[in-house]
Amino acid sequence: MSKHSEILREIATISPDETFLVFDRIKNTFDFPLHYHPEIEINFILKGKGNKRIVGDHIGEIDHIELVMIGPYLPHYWDNYRCKSKKIHEITVQFNQDFFEQSLMKRRIMKPIDDLIKNSIRGILFSKETAEKLKDNFLNLSKLKGFEAFMEMMHILHELAIAENTTILSSYSIELETFTDDDSMKLVYDYVHKNFDKKITLEEVAAVSNMSIVTFNRFIKKRTGKTFINYLNEIRVGYAARWLIEKKLTVSEVAFESGFNNIANFNKIFKSLKKCTPSEFKNQFTGIKRVQ
Repeated sequence: MSKHSEILREIATISPDETFLVFDRIKNTFDFPLHYHPEIEINFILKGKGNKRIVGDHIGEIDHIELVMIGPYLPHYWDNYRCKSKKIHEITVQFNQDFFEQSLMKRRIMKPIDDLIKNSIRGILFSKETAEKLKDNFLNLSKLKGFEAFMEMMHILHELAIAENTTILSSYSIELETFTDDDSMKLVYDYVHKNFDKKITLEEVAAVSNMSIVTFNRFIKKRTGKTFINYLNEIRVGYAARWLIEKKLTVSEVAFESGFNNIANFNKIFKSLKKCTPSEFKNQFTGIKRVQ
């Protein structure tokens, strides 16, 4: 089964001669299904308190103001849930991945924005303070045209790039992480993502990176902030959460396919990372409109 076979692929309408699109609308309900698209998207929402936010394998409830950036091909959806507002103000901005030329993105001045776009592949939630700070900019964006709109967009991206207290939402991303060609972390990353469904020993993954076990333990802790087993479990749970949403598998089937050979251990680790059991997580997606 394709990883997106049960999720709507949205067809955007950005023409080759356009820079970005802005949708500014007042609505009383969120009725668009769980979907994905190759464009990068920024969602700014006012008066939507109580709506449920779903980005990748993340689920959360939004407040009266919401600002999220969603990277290419990352499934996302907003659900009415407990929202009572009939005047939800949603401003959506979409732009292509080639919004900036690669030669420009290599310039030092563009590094914060380059990092922002790379991090968006897992979805970024910005603080209420950042959302409030940029409120007038988003409200103004759809009223502008041409170069003035472009400059306003650049200002927004810059502010998002330097914003503090951001939260990465999804434990998985669609695009592969990027590393330098000689980076030992790339060897570890590739090996783990190819073999996470099997038993992986510390000895064999250390050998893959051409390190002793002691050196590898220090290395992985420095690069990820986690022990290797915690790093491996996060990857396994990330895949498991994704499959609970996208595939018609039982919790037990997902547990074993994602590398856990003990259902009790799977439930324990999943709950420690997702703050709910696999069954509870799966049930939260029940009823979400999907299009084959």
